[in-house]
Amino acid sequence: MTPSGQLLPLTRPPPPPPAPPVLSSRRSRCLPPARAQARGSPPPLWRAHRLHDRFLHPPPQFRAPARAPRPPTPPGVSAAGGGEAQVAAVAEFVTSERVKVAAMLGLALALCNADRVVMSVAIVPLSQAYGWTPSFAGVVQKSTELVDKSSFLWGYLMSPIIGGALVDYYGGKRVMAYGVALWSLATFLSPWAAGRSIWLFLFTRVLLGIAEGVALPSMNNMVLRWFPHTERSSAVGIAMAGFQLGNTIGLLLSPIIMSRTGIFGPFVIFGLFGFLWVLVWIPAISGTPGEHAQISAYELEYITKGQKLVKPQIGSAKTKKVPPFSKLLSKWPTWALISANAMHSWGYFVILSWMPVYFKTIYHVNLRDAAWFSALPWVMMAVLGYVAGVVSDMLIRNGTNITLTRKIMQSIGFLGPGIALLGLNAAKSPIIASAWLTVAVGLKSFGHSGFLVNLQEIAPQYAGVLHGMSNTAGTFAAILGTVGAGFFVDRMGSFRGFLILTSLLYFSSALFWDIFATGERVDFDGTG
Repeated sequence: MTPSGQLLPLTRPPPPPPAPPVLSSRRSRCLPPARAQARGSPPPLWRAHRLHDRFLHPPPQFRAPARAPRPPTPPGVSAAGGGEAQVAAVAEFVTSERVKVAAMLGLALALCNADRVVMSVAIVPLSQAYGWTPSFAGVVQKSTELVDKSSFLWGYLMSPIIGGALVDYYGGKRVMAYGVALWSLATFLSPWAAGRSIWLFLFTRVLLGIAEGVALPSMNNMVLRWFPHTERSSAVGIAMAGFQLGNTIGLLLSPIIMSRTGIFGPFVIFGLFGFLWVLVWIPAISGTPGEHAQISAYELEYITKGQKLVKPQIGSAKTKKVPPFSKLLSKWPTWALISANAMHSWGYFVILSWMPVYFKTIYHVNLRDAAWFSALPWVMMAVLGYVAGVVSDMLIRNGTNITLTRKIMQSIGFLGPGIALLGLNAAKSPIIASAWLTVAVGLKSFGHSGFLVNLQEIAPQYAGVLHGMSNTAGTFAAILGTVGAGFFVDRMGSFRGFLILTSLLYFSSALFWDIFATGERVDFDGTG
């Protein structure tokens, strides 16, 4: 008996035993041939061969249609068992080495965002602890706003292009390790620097921005190397879920940690967690699947099958070549990515920086006191970002064109927030306004399965530097958006006009993306 799930060997069955001879009688000799065969005599030898050939080689009109080749099945599972194969495929995905890579990337990006927002919680206790006079504390408060809305962004503006080029040159593993170590050091030293000099304090925040500028290009590089194209949106969804939850972690945990350990607590704990992450990342994760010592043969084949892997340039293979910026900027898909990243960052930083002021001035609700108001939108963004990734990968696996999939996801990521901000503008109560804000922030995450994954598809060999270029444009847009919101508040006394302007920018960005974006690889090297 063959064990369950094992296919039978492809051998010819033994011939049947010969039929017993028919007794010769006068009556049987008189019967017609068909009647004689009915009594048990075998058909003539020539007829048996003809029946055998017609069974093995039927005419074309009776042949079953050829089946499409099945995707590779996890080891130990029969290809025939559909339900069992799907359960085994999910189990293989959850326990795979590539999911560990995505989880580690998500943790790094959570620390990245938590380290950004901890200063907004700690500035007032810091000023009190150092005994600053009210006037000097006011200067520090304004300086901190400058840090969070300008100095950090200016540091963040400096590094993405250089960091992206380093990612293409050395690979995401190494650059991400250096980035996390450097921004963790800046976080760890921030309270100490604040006690020594305001300029030293500003320097640590700029250093934080410089180090965090390499995070997203490194994430994109690792996803490109570790995931097939049918799973990249889900992988980016997992990583970016950590990025969004970092806001919630920083805003909610920092006051609790400070109440138990003092002002230095969040800086020390988040900094030490960053160092611990680096100690786990370096030995546990490899730059490419082929370099991993514990990856299974099945997973390695599944990742690399039909994929031209862009490996980091090592040793003598290094070509000290400046990325072709002019050729990158000469293609419309590049400008579609740049405009999408700019609009995404505009909306993201405007909401992050000015929504607490909006709720306080319009509805007289302090979001620092109502923590769930500020936390809920980012939790929704993390959840919907992963859902969008799963849906995007499902569309591609079911045969939807990659270009169409990216346009659908990015259109939702722009049109959804644009409509939701108009709803926020017309809301009459803080509860309704919070609901619209949550919808706007949540639907923005669909862009992670649009422009953020598209970087890997149009230029895998330049994905890092292309991400850096679009990220730099996004940082400029973030600075312009935060300053623009302040201009509208100061000159017009209301956010409503600015919300309408932002909605119009969302709608126009969606149109530009749908016209010029593509999911196909673009020839930036002129190789045809």
